[in-house]
Amino acid sequence: MFTGFPDFSGQGRVGHAGLPGVGFWFVIIAPVIAGLIYGPLVAWLAPEARGHGVPEVMFAVAERGGHIPARIPAVKSLASALCIGGGGSVGREGPIVQIGAALGSTAAQILRMGSTRMRVLVACGAAAGISATFNAPLAGPFFAMELILRDFAAESFGAVVLASVTASVVGRTLLGNAPFLVLPALVPRGGVEYLLFAVVGALIGVVGVGFSKALYLIEDLCDWAWRGPQWLRPAVGGLLLGGVLWLLPQLYGVGYPVLENAIAGRYTIALLVALMVGKIVATSLTIGIGGSGGVFAPTLFIGAVSGSAAGAMIHHWLPTATTTPGAYGLIGMGAALAGATRAPITAVIILFELTGQYSIILPLMAAVVLAAGVSHLLSSDTIYTGKLTRRGVTLAKPSTDRTVADIVGACPVPLPETASLQTAAQRLRASASGALPVVDAAGTYLGTLSTPDLADALAGSNPPTTIAELVVLPPTVRAASSIRDALDALDTAPTSGVPVLSDDGTRIVGWLTHRDILAAHADGSTA
Repeated sequence: MFTGFPDFSGQGRVGHAGLPGVGFWFVIIAPVIAGLIYGPLVAWLAPEARGHGVPEVMFAVAERGGHIPARIPAVKSLASALCIGGGGSVGREGPIVQIGAALGSTAAQILRMGSTRMRVLVACGAAAGISATFNAPLAGPFFAMELILRDFAAESFGAVVLASVTASVVGRTLLGNAPFLVLPALVPRGGVEYLLFAVVGALIGVVGVGFSKALYLIEDLCDWAWRGPQWLRPAVGGLLLGGVLWLLPQLYGVGYPVLENAIAGRYTIALLVALMVGKIVATSLTIGIGGSGGVFAPTLFIGAVSGSAAGAMIHHWLPTATTTPGAYGLIGMGAALAGATRAPITAVIILFELTGQYSIILPLMAAVVLAAGVSHLLSSDTIYTGKLTRRGVTLAKPSTDRTVADIVGACPVPLPETASLQTAAQRLRASASGALPVVDAAGTYLGTLSTPDLADALAGSNPPTTIAELVVLPPTVRAASSIRDALDALDTAPTSGVPVLSDDGTRIVGWLTHRDILAAHADGSTA
């Protein structure tokens, strides 16, 4: 509707197909018109729909138990379609992830599921969106597990895979089974080229990190410069975006035809470099002015053009020892994705599914791992977590980094070692743990008394007068112990819980059960 073409980016410098009188100036007008429509839509109905979507899903999973407002799918769908159709240089994948995740969250809310299952359904929706969009049923689950849940638990993985397969079947039924991208067959020529692929992967990893930094720098500049109402911001900023598109119309919208042309070797090195820089600026500007769209596809685009440029130079220097420059473009796509998102498993699998070429797996794996390593060295955040960090939100650490002190339950009132068996029986009857700690007169921890041991003593012919003789020393943990150490102690404990001791091992400071660990996991503190 905005351009008269199914995808304008591959058309070159042409006018609107149905409005010849407007000429090529329509690329400046289109972002403004689109911004006037989706700007109020996002500002008034769903501010969460602004931006690239995936950080909002990560935040919902980590901090809100997977709860996403039900209005998100409709607003995000329309806003992203208007933004991309009107020239926004962003992708469809981020919005589709947020839409799918929101639908999963809404289904969980309707069924009144708990937060743990709601998170799984959110991941199912995200995986289904990626699977249907890319026709990539393998990449969808790994994207959801690596970036959304950040965990590969067997139970959730099965559900996410089922959702991905279902979405892929539906997508292929409605849209056909054609590959998402049409790319030429590429075969590396030998050991020297594998080394070149690895070097290019590391360099493009730097480009991926640079894209992430530029995105938030330009967004900060837009925030600093804009003083008007938020609903008007996309329209006014659309004039700047239109100017960029006027210079490089290949940046209009998602740009997959341009990506395919780059890998096919149809562009000069100078144009490839210009497209790389231009895409970074255009995507950052689209997000900065309040546009709605993803950064997944722009990252692939940037990797493809930068990798193809590097491949063209290498092939010029070593024509007989290297394959076509397009192979470096493919490697660049995976490396840029790993550098920006730090999700190497997703990067490898999605490139393999997009190309269907097993011959690039070895160089792709090497390049992706190096790109992710470079990203770790250069930045503490990814292109997704950076948005959350700027809000003061830090995603929960993995459970292996947590300590018992972070999740320990309250300590039951200890029994004095001089307590009678009758007093202990009354206290244990009211206890839910089946055991109670025992201390001496100075409050020093001596051990625990369990219900089975007390029952055996009461049933005996010559029971003791106090509990001192019945105290045992079960496995204990310290407040500074790791969750893994606590699980080991719980697995060998004769009761349903273990005492948590102070660092010097003399005082009892809490009581830990499997329920405490599961509750912390459900709340996201150990996820």
